[in-house]
Amino acid sequence: MSFRPLLGDGRIRARQDETVPLQTASWMGSSVVFDSRRWVCQEAELRWTAPHHLVVLTDGGSTSRTSIRTEGKALYEGQDRPGVLTFVPAGAERVGFYRDVDLSYSALWIDPELSLPGLEGLRDIPVLVNRSDPVIGTLLRSLCTEMSLGHLPDTVYVEHLVVLVGLRMASLKGNQFPTTSHGRLGRRTFERVRDYIDAHMASDISLSEVAAIAGMPVDTFARRFKETTGRPPYAYILEERVRRAELFLSDTSIAIGAIAFRLGFSSQSHFTATFRRLKGITPRAYRLQFSPES
Repeated sequence: MSFRPLLGDGRIRARQDETVPLQTASWMGSSVVFDSRRWVCQEAELRWTAPHHLVVLTDGGSTSRTSIRTEGKALYEGQDRPGVLTFVPAGAERVGFYRDVDLSYSALWIDPELSLPGLEGLRDIPVLVNRSDPVIGTLLRSLCTEMSLGHLPDTVYVEHLVVLVGLRMASLKGNQFPTTSHGRLGRRTFERVRDYIDAHMASDISLSEVAAIAGMPVDTFARRFKETTGRPPYAYILEERVRRAELFLSDTSIAIGAIAFRLGFSSQSHFTATFRRLKGITPRAYRLQFSPES
């Protein structure tokens, strides 16, 4: 996960860098700081250490490459995607290299000396990169939404939120995000990819886009996707478009050219050729099964 750190000391080298603050607030004498920003950058290298624990949620956007190291060890090599979390304990040095950055993110900074239940365990959690937890994601998004509406939450609300985040972070401690395995995609990863494809059926979906959703390099994703579905990503997307086309064709009020446009085909002829190749019949002939007069 990539971001420009708000707190701490280190070195930042960036080309064509722009950081836009969206929401920033602090509570309890800056023992808790919340920072929401958009970061756009061609290329950057960050090496920094902060006195606070840090939890970051990527809200949107992506990178073409993200490489994270700590204590001389590689933690992550791939691309950023929305909805993932990173945790960096206070005092840990984090080194990141990023390319083609266009990200919005929410960062929660927690003073390690803050005396609240459940926070003492944060000291023992290592750096975690690109993990998922729906509870933490919901909590940070809710805080961001409240602030975007002009509401500054009470301290008691923030204390409760921080305690919940601390308790949930403990459940993420364990194996790092798998980046080198070439087996099948995990169920949740495949569901994210499938949902993305369904939502962007009308657009020109690229392999790099869906690989970013899975949080993997393109070649690793392609191998694991084929192992999961039995088909390369491009073939899967075409088959999904044709499957949806069958549903549209049963509604004779929708023109075939309009169906081609809705499903992201470059032209009606491209749609016809693809449909005939996969189904052995033209879209018009398929439609005639439902309404011989159409």
